[in-house]
Amino acid sequence: MKWWIRILGGLFGVVLLWQVSQMIASETGEVVVVTTRAADGSTRDTRLWVVDYDGSAWLRAGGDTSGWYQQMLAEPEIELERDGTRARYTVQPDVTQRHRVNTLMRDKYAWRDAYISFLFSRDDAVPIRLVPRPTEQKNEAT
Repeated sequence: MKWWIRILGGLFGVVLLWQVSQMIASETGEVVVVTTRAADGSTRDTRLWVVDYDGSAWLRAGGDTSGWYQQMLAEPEIELERDGTRARYTVQPDVTQRHRVNTLMRDKYAWRDAYISFLFSRDDAVPIRLVPRPTEQKNEAT
């Protein structure tokens, strides 16, 4: 009976180590908070990596079935918090930039991206260009 307990304890330890290492890999480096809005007005915050390329910030969805990505497609106006500053953007998925954005992510996030890519394929990743939305200006009568 003791050997079963050791096996279960070992399996638990492996799973725990895997979860902790995945969290460390995905939460270190620059992480932004993306706020998407559903049709009913509810919001969802998602923590993601970001790279800058060709004058724009870019995100990467692991695939086109991700919940936050589907919500983003349905309502392409998002908010992004980066370095303590919130800004509004319109999203433009662009799979033609998959290789370039994957390379930029790998360069920026180094071992973290290699580790996460080992766990989850980047073959179906969807690069997302963020286009800044104009800020609303108040017209004051003088």
